[in-house]
Amino acid sequence: MFDIAQILSKIETEIKLRGFSKQTAKMYLLYNRHFLNKIKRDPMYIYEDDVKLYLASKISDENLSAKTVGLIKAALLFYYNEILGKKFNIKTPKIKKSTPVVLTKDEIKKLFSVITNKKHLIIIKLFYSSGLRLSEAIKLRVKDFDFNENILWVRDGKGGKDRMSILSESLSREVEEFCQYKDKDNFVFVNKQGDPMSQRSVQMIVEKAKVKADLNKDVHIHTLRHSFATHLLESGVDIRYIQKLLGHADISTTSIYAHVSNKDLKDIKSPFTD
Repeated sequence: MFDIAQILSKIETEIKLRGFSKQTAKMYLLYNRHFLNKIKRDPMYIYEDDVKLYLASKISDENLSAKTVGLIKAALLFYYNEILGKKFNIKTPKIKKSTPVVLTKDEIKKLFSVITNKKHLIIIKLFYSSGLRLSEAIKLRVKDFDFNENILWVRDGKGGKDRMSILSESLSREVEEFCQYKDKDNFVFVNKQGDPMSQRSVQMIVEKAKVKADLNKDVHIHTLRHSFATHLLESGVDIRYIQKLLGHADISTTSIYAHVSNKDLKDIKSPFTD
Protein backbone atom coordinates (compact mmCIF):
# COMPACT_ATOMS: atom_id res chain seq x y z
CA MET A 1 0.00 0.00 0.00
CA PHE A 2 1.43 3.37 -0.98
CA ASP A 3 1.75 6.12 1.64
CA ILE A 4 0.16 9.41 0.50
CA ALA A 5 1.71 11.35 3.39
CA GLN A 6 5.17 10.14 2.40
CA ILE A 7 4.59 11.07 -1.25
CA LEU A 8 3.38 14.55 -0.32
CA SER A 9 6.40 14.99 1.94
CA LYS A 10 8.67 14.18 -0.98
CA ILE A 11 6.84 16.69 -3.19
CA GLU A 12 7.07 19.34 -0.47
CA THR A 13 10.82 18.81 -0.12
CA GLU A 14 11.33 19.24 -3.86
CA ILE A 15 9.13 22.35 -3.86
CA LYS A 16 11.28 23.92 -1.14
CA LEU A 17 14.45 23.14 -3.08
CA ARG A 18 12.97 24.83 -6.16
CA GLY A 19 12.05 27.93 -4.15
CA PHE A 20 8.39 27.95 -5.13
CA SER A 21 6.06 30.40 -3.41
CA LYS A 22 3.96 29.30 -0.42
CA GLN A 23 0.79 29.59 -2.49
CA THR A 24 2.20 27.42 -5.28
CA ALA A 25 3.37 24.84 -2.73
CA LYS A 26 -0.06 24.79 -1.12
CA MET A 27 -1.88 24.23 -4.42
CA TYR A 28 0.58 21.60 -5.74
CA LEU A 29 0.21 19.54 -2.56
CA LEU A 30 -3.57 19.95 -2.55
CA TYR A 31 -4.06 18.79 -6.14
CA ASN A 32 -1.67 15.84 -5.82
CA ARG A 33 -3.49 14.74 -2.66
CA HIS A 34 -6.87 14.96 -4.41
CA PHE A 35 -5.59 12.99 -7.39
CA LEU A 36 -4.07 10.19 -5.29
CA ASN A 37 -7.19 9.91 -3.14
CA LYS A 38 -9.27 9.66 -6.30
CA ILE A 39 -7.18 7.14 -8.24
CA LYS A 40 -6.06 5.01 -5.25
CA ARG A 41 -3.01 3.52 -6.96
CA ASP A 42 0.74 3.51 -6.42
CA PRO A 43 2.22 6.47 -8.42
CA MET A 44 4.66 4.13 -10.16
CA TYR A 45 1.64 2.46 -11.80
CA ILE A 46 -0.10 5.64 -12.85
CA TYR A 47 0.00 6.34 -16.57
CA GLU A 48 -0.56 9.30 -18.86
CA ASP A 49 -4.12 8.25 -19.66
CA ASP A 50 -4.96 8.24 -15.92
CA VAL A 51 -4.01 11.88 -15.65
CA LYS A 52 -5.80 12.75 -18.90
CA LEU A 53 -9.03 11.13 -17.74
CA TYR A 54 -8.79 12.92 -14.39
CA LEU A 55 -8.27 16.33 -16.03
CA ALA A 56 -11.06 15.64 -18.53
CA SER A 57 -13.44 14.95 -15.65
CA LYS A 58 -12.46 18.26 -14.06
CA ILE A 59 -13.39 20.05 -17.27
CA SER A 60 -16.65 18.19 -18.03
CA ASP A 61 -18.01 17.32 -14.57
CA GLU A 62 -16.85 20.26 -12.49
CA ASN A 63 -16.75 22.85 -15.29
CA LEU A 64 -13.46 24.30 -14.04
CA SER A 65 -11.81 27.18 -15.86
CA ALA A 66 -8.88 26.63 -18.21
CA LYS A 67 -6.64 28.42 -15.73
CA THR A 68 -7.57 26.07 -12.86
CA VAL A 69 -7.22 22.97 -15.03
CA GLY A 70 -3.82 24.25 -16.15
CA LEU A 71 -2.74 24.63 -12.54
CA ILE A 72 -3.89 21.08 -11.69
CA LYS A 73 -1.98 19.76 -14.69
CA ALA A 74 1.17 21.65 -13.65
CA ALA A 75 0.90 20.26 -10.11
CA LEU A 76 0.53 16.67 -11.27
CA LEU A 77 3.22 16.84 -13.96
CA PHE A 78 5.61 18.38 -11.44
CA TYR A 79 5.45 15.14 -9.47
CA TYR A 80 5.16 12.57 -12.23
CA ASN A 81 7.57 14.16 -14.71
CA GLU A 82 9.97 16.20 -12.59
CA ILE A 83 10.26 13.86 -9.60
CA LEU A 84 9.36 10.40 -10.91
CA GLY A 85 10.90 10.99 -14.33
CA LYS A 86 7.89 10.01 -16.40
CA LYS A 87 7.34 11.61 -19.80
CA PHE A 88 3.67 12.56 -19.72
CA ASN A 89 2.74 14.98 -22.51
CA ILE A 90 -0.70 16.38 -21.85
CA LYS A 91 -2.43 19.32 -23.52
CA THR A 92 -5.28 21.21 -21.89
CA PRO A 93 -7.35 24.19 -23.08
CA LYS A 94 -5.34 27.37 -23.59
CA ILE A 95 -5.82 30.04 -20.97
CA LYS A 96 -7.59 33.03 -22.43
CA LYS A 97 -5.49 36.15 -21.97
CA SER A 98 -7.92 38.94 -21.22
CA THR A 99 -6.92 42.54 -21.77
CA PRO A 100 -6.23 44.26 -18.42
CA VAL A 101 -8.54 47.03 -17.26
CA VAL A 102 -6.67 50.34 -17.07
CA LEU A 103 -7.78 53.59 -15.46
CA THR A 104 -7.12 56.99 -16.96
CA LYS A 105 -5.07 59.43 -14.90
CA ASP A 106 -8.23 61.41 -14.17
CA GLU A 107 -10.00 58.26 -12.95
CA ILE A 108 -7.07 57.48 -10.66
CA LYS A 109 -7.21 60.99 -9.19
CA LYS A 110 -10.94 60.55 -8.65
CA LEU A 111 -10.36 57.22 -6.89
CA PHE A 112 -7.74 58.74 -4.59
CA SER A 113 -9.89 61.79 -3.83
CA VAL A 114 -12.60 59.77 -2.05
CA ILE A 115 -10.22 57.95 0.35
CA THR A 116 -10.03 59.97 3.57
CA ASN A 117 -8.03 57.61 5.82
CA LYS A 118 -4.34 58.56 5.54
CA LYS A 119 -2.96 55.01 5.86
CA HIS A 120 -5.47 53.68 3.35
CA LEU A 121 -4.67 56.42 0.86
CA ILE A 122 -0.91 55.88 1.08
CA ILE A 123 -1.06 52.13 0.51
CA ILE A 124 -3.44 52.54 -2.45
CA LYS A 125 -1.22 55.23 -3.95
CA LEU A 126 1.73 52.83 -3.76
CA PHE A 127 0.11 50.39 -6.17
CA TYR A 128 -0.03 53.08 -8.84
CA SER A 129 3.23 54.82 -7.95
CA SER A 130 5.34 51.66 -7.80
CA GLY A 131 3.40 48.91 -9.58
CA LEU A 132 3.33 46.62 -6.57
CA ARG A 133 1.46 43.37 -6.14
CA LEU A 134 -0.91 43.19 -3.16
CA SER A 135 1.18 40.54 -1.40
CA GLU A 136 4.27 42.75 -1.79
CA ALA A 137 2.72 45.93 -0.42
CA ILE A 138 1.51 44.47 2.86
CA LYS A 139 5.00 43.05 3.57
CA LEU A 140 6.81 46.38 3.19
CA ARG A 141 8.99 47.44 6.11
CA VAL A 142 10.32 50.92 6.80
CA LYS A 143 13.86 49.83 5.90
CA ASP A 144 12.66 48.85 2.40
CA PHE A 145 12.34 52.55 1.47
CA ASP A 146 15.12 54.89 0.37
CA PHE A 147 13.50 58.29 0.76
CA ASN A 148 16.56 60.15 -0.53
CA GLU A 149 16.53 58.25 -3.82
CA ASN A 150 12.72 57.91 -3.99
CA ILE A 151 12.87 54.15 -4.44
CA LEU A 152 11.70 51.10 -2.57
CA TRP A 153 12.83 47.49 -2.46
CA VAL A 154 10.45 44.58 -2.82
CA ARG A 155 11.88 41.75 -0.75
CA ASP A 156 11.11 38.12 -1.54
CA GLY A 157 8.65 38.99 -4.32
CA LYS A 158 7.13 36.51 -6.76
CA GLY A 159 9.59 33.72 -7.40
CA GLY A 160 11.46 34.61 -4.20
CA LYS A 161 13.27 37.50 -5.92
CA ASP A 162 14.15 40.98 -4.66
CA ARG A 163 13.70 43.95 -6.96
CA MET A 164 13.80 47.72 -6.91
CA SER A 165 10.86 49.91 -7.85
CA ILE A 166 10.32 53.62 -8.23
CA LEU A 167 8.44 55.97 -5.94
CA SER A 168 7.08 59.41 -6.81
CA GLU A 169 8.76 62.23 -4.92
CA SER A 170 5.52 63.47 -3.37
CA LEU A 171 4.51 59.99 -2.19
CA SER A 172 8.03 59.40 -0.90
CA ARG A 173 7.57 62.40 1.42
CA GLU A 174 4.16 61.12 2.52
CA VAL A 175 5.48 57.67 3.37
CA GLU A 176 8.48 59.16 5.17
CA GLU A 177 6.22 61.32 7.34
CA PHE A 178 3.87 58.38 7.95
CA CYS A 179 6.82 56.23 9.13
CA GLN A 180 8.63 58.85 11.21
CA TYR A 181 7.83 57.18 14.54
CA LYS A 182 8.26 53.60 13.32
CA ASP A 183 11.37 51.48 13.80
CA LYS A 184 13.19 50.54 10.57
CA ASP A 185 12.22 46.88 11.01
CA ASN A 186 8.52 47.66 11.53
CA PHE A 187 5.92 46.85 8.91
CA VAL A 188 4.64 50.05 7.30
CA PHE A 189 0.98 49.06 7.11
CA VAL A 190 -0.43 47.31 10.17
CA ASN A 191 -3.83 46.65 11.72
CA LYS A 192 -4.93 47.52 15.26
CA GLN A 193 -3.15 44.44 16.60
CA GLY A 194 0.15 45.54 15.04
CA ASP A 195 0.14 42.78 12.42
CA PRO A 196 0.45 43.43 8.66
CA MET A 197 -2.84 44.42 7.06
CA SER A 198 -4.67 41.49 5.50
CA GLN A 199 -5.06 41.28 1.74
CA ARG A 200 -8.83 41.35 2.12
CA SER A 201 -8.80 44.58 4.13
CA VAL A 202 -6.77 46.32 1.41
CA GLN A 203 -9.05 44.96 -1.32
CA MET A 204 -12.05 46.37 0.53
CA ILE A 205 -10.48 49.85 0.50
CA VAL A 206 -10.44 49.82 -3.29
CA GLU A 207 -13.89 48.27 -3.58
CA LYS A 208 -15.44 50.97 -1.38
CA ALA A 209 -13.49 53.76 -3.12
CA LYS A 210 -14.62 52.54 -6.54
CA VAL A 211 -18.27 52.77 -5.52
CA LYS A 212 -17.78 56.15 -3.84
CA ALA A 213 -15.94 57.53 -6.88
CA ASP A 214 -18.70 56.20 -9.16
CA LEU A 215 -16.29 54.45 -11.51
CA ASN A 216 -17.99 52.15 -14.00
CA LYS A 217 -14.90 50.05 -14.74
CA ASP A 218 -14.05 46.75 -13.03
CA VAL A 219 -11.54 48.18 -10.55
CA HIS A 220 -9.32 46.05 -8.31
CA ILE A 221 -5.89 46.37 -6.69
CA HIS A 222 -4.26 44.91 -9.80
CA THR A 223 -5.98 47.58 -11.93
CA LEU A 224 -3.62 50.15 -10.39
CA ARG A 225 -0.62 47.96 -11.24
CA HIS A 226 -1.91 47.62 -14.81
CA SER A 227 -2.38 51.41 -14.97
CA PHE A 228 1.16 51.99 -13.67
CA ALA A 229 2.64 49.84 -16.46
CA THR A 230 0.43 51.20 -19.22
CA HIS A 231 1.02 54.85 -18.34
CA LEU A 232 4.79 54.30 -18.19
CA LEU A 233 4.66 52.69 -21.63
CA GLU A 234 2.62 55.59 -23.00
CA SER A 235 5.15 58.07 -21.62
CA GLY A 236 7.92 56.37 -23.61
CA VAL A 237 9.55 54.13 -21.01
CA ASP A 238 11.26 51.08 -22.57
CA ILE A 239 9.19 47.93 -22.00
CA ARG A 240 12.29 46.11 -20.70
CA TYR A 241 12.53 48.59 -17.81
CA ILE A 242 8.83 48.17 -17.09
CA GLN A 243 9.41 44.41 -16.99
CA LYS A 244 12.03 44.88 -14.28
CA LEU A 245 9.86 47.27 -12.27
CA LEU A 246 6.95 44.83 -12.34
CA GLY A 247 9.11 41.82 -11.52
CA HIS A 248 8.07 39.83 -14.59
CA ALA A 249 10.34 36.90 -15.38
CA ASP A 250 9.31 36.88 -19.04
CA ILE A 251 9.03 39.94 -21.31
CA SER A 252 5.99 38.34 -22.98
CA THR A 253 4.03 38.90 -19.77
CA THR A 254 4.84 42.62 -19.89
CA SER A 255 4.10 42.83 -23.61
CA ILE A 256 0.36 42.68 -22.97
CA TYR A 257 0.52 46.36 -22.00
CA ALA A 258 1.61 47.20 -25.53
CA HIS A 259 -1.82 45.91 -26.61
CA VAL A 260 -3.60 47.91 -23.91
CA SER A 261 -2.02 51.26 -24.74
CA ASN A 262 -4.00 53.17 -27.34
CA LYS A 263 -1.87 56.31 -27.37
CA ASP A 264 -0.49 55.82 -30.89
CA LEU A 265 -3.91 54.82 -32.22
CA LYS A 266 -5.49 57.96 -30.78
CA ASP A 267 -2.96 60.09 -32.64
CA ILE A 268 -4.11 58.72 -36.01
CA LYS A 269 -6.50 60.99 -37.87
CA SER A 270 -9.63 59.47 -39.34
CA PRO A 271 -9.89 59.67 -43.17
CA PHE A 272 -13.52 60.78 -42.84
CA THR A 273 -14.24 64.33 -43.91
CA ASP A 274 -17.51 66.28 -43.80
